[in-house]
Amino acid sequence: MLRRLLVSAALVGSALVVPVAAALPASAVQVHVNATAAACTYQRSGNHWNCVTPGAYCPKAAHSRYGFAKVTNRKYQCSQYSNGQWRWKRV
Repeated sequence: MLRRLLVSAALVGSALVVPVAAALPASAVQVHVNATAAACTYQRSGNHWNCVTPGAYCPKAAHSRYGFAKVTNRKYQCSQYSNGQWRWKRV
């Protein structure tokens, strides 16, 4: 009896879920796809890094290196803090 109740509850719950693409108009889905494709990607370019997020953790390969922020294009350095964490810090 309990099993039948659980199965019927799962079926009712899955029927109530609306797919995201169906809930959004086609133009909104297209805009989201274009914005995602144009997004900056975290990448290494020679001795510096592009698309840095200020205050974020930096990879081991970036320790003591410089990078440029993805929004403001300001210069940051991957610095070690007193707690041992490596993060992007404004130069």
